[in-house]
Amino acid sequence: MPASLRLRILSRLLALGPKRQFARLSDPAQATRDFERSARLAFRVPPFTHRLRRKTQGGVPLNWVHVGRVPMDRVILYLHGGAFICGSARTHLSLLSHLSRHCGLEVCAPDYRQLPQAGFPAPLEDALAAWDHLRALGYGAHQIMLAGDSAGGGLAFSLLSQVLARGERPAGLFAFSPWTDLTYSGQSITQNAKTDCLIPTGRMGELAKLYLGDTPADDARASPLFAEFCAPPPVLMQVGGGEVLADDTYRMAAKLTRAGGEVTVQTFEAAPHVWQMFYGVVPEAREALCAVATFVQTSLDSAKR
Repeated sequence: MPASLRLRILSRLLALGPKRQFARLSDPAQATRDFERSARLAFRVPPFTHRLRRKTQGGVPLNWVHVGRVPMDRVILYLHGGAFICGSARTHLSLLSHLSRHCGLEVCAPDYRQLPQAGFPAPLEDALAAWDHLRALGYGAHQIMLAGDSAGGGLAFSLLSQVLARGERPAGLFAFSPWTDLTYSGQSITQNAKTDCLIPTGRMGELAKLYLGDTPADDARASPLFAEFCAPPPVLMQVGGGEVLADDTYRMAAKLTRAGGEVTVQTFEAAPHVWQMFYGVVPEAREALCAVATFVQTSLDSAKR
């Protein structure tokens, strides 16, 4: 299906604006402020959105988001993106709300620690704390759907590997353009450097080093492409065909398939990084979330049996 005119215009605007800003980024705190300001202007939160903020016993802030009436026995645990330097439930509130509306479920989104406050392994520790909190509330592993975008998508896979190793199997996982390989060994990193309208490849290695500190980039907890997945649940990944992170999706899909997982990859050829956030701006965002809703309901129903 050819890209819509709106999507082509959006990609051009992102290349002229945010991509150049990211290439010049020197202050993570400024990146956070810029992202939150842009999110308020660009992403519409649907009416009747309810957001409740609570903390885990260990102090990790959890944001509970739902639109309309939702069942209390199923939940989406969503980990936001932002390269581990920016992003929050506030920047992603529109996306979280639309996910809740399409899937008919409550979304729990932790505000995990990020740079400059903390680097690796703090985000994974906080993601695990959020998972354990849901389990303590009474959710069975099969009642939890993992999800995330970009860095948060990679974090969701890291979390999946950890909980599977403990014998806990969630209903499934969906991810938007996940960042799964901090070694940047995928061919798309160089092949798509010009076609990716949002991510400047020249800064990616620098961000990874800042986040990892002394931890090797191929540490399985940080780069889930190198992790083990024992009997993985169903997985859906959506990615733009021209993204520098495209191979992070394709190689993760191959790894999970080899582990016996049922994996679906949907490639939107002309879509920018995490275009799903532009719901109401480009029709491809709604198309993507409709596919997610079908996957979520099917996976949760199957896990219930």
